[in-house]
Amino acid sequence: MGWLYLSINILTLSFPLARSFESRLQYYKQWKALFPAIILTATFFIIWDVIFTKNEVWGFNDDYLVGIKLFHLPIEEWLFFITVPFASVFIYECLGYFFPKMAHNKLTSPAMMIGGLFLVLMSILFKEQDYTFWAFLFSGVLSMTLAYINPPWLTKFFIAYAIHLLPFLLVNGVLTGAFTPAPVVWYDNTENLGLRIITIPIEDIIYALLLLLMNISLFELFRGNFKQTIKTVSS
Repeated sequence: MGWLYLSINILTLSFPLARSFESRLQYYKQWKALFPAIILTATFFIIWDVIFTKNEVWGFNDDYLVGIKLFHLPIEEWLFFITVPFASVFIYECLGYFFPKMAHNKLTSPAMMIGGLFLVLMSILFKEQDYTFWAFLFSGVLSMTLAYINPPWLTKFFIAYAIHLLPFLLVNGVLTGAFTPAPVVWYDNTENLGLRIITIPIEDIIYALLLLLMNISLFELFRGNFKQTIKTVSS
């Protein structure tokens, strides 16, 4: 069982990596923009992760780890911020490939602004719970910022986010103990709302939103897809 978390990372990466060189999608051609986005986003999340692990907001069960740690984090957790974004952006790219003429719904931006404001207000309301506060605050601020910019890929992002929640929840279900005697990742419930989808804290849904939104925002920035948006917004 000491290989469980590492195995999850390998399985998460395996399919999108194997299909990266498929002649139609050619996902590998996007790696020049993808990997800088992943590295920058991972840096932010790892700093956050180190602080929360040190403060025991959450932690890791050594029974499911290979035993290699860096800055108090198991190597599997470092890999998580590479494998999950790699697979999630693959879903996003597949959606763009199969639906190249997907329209940008004009209601997406206002809905995202309202949703972002709601998350910020929730973070203030539950400021005593560290996980709730920071996950909701970061996600809310980024959501409102992008709602204001209103990039043309925003609707595609939300569809991809909804699709990616299925494998994400499966992975998180394994990590939070839905299929094992004890969780791979445990949480101090005094630092979250205590609401769970089976074994998954509700905050993880918002955490997943932030993780994917940061990765795709930087990914599209490095592909030059913000220039056109800013020009459109200002015209």
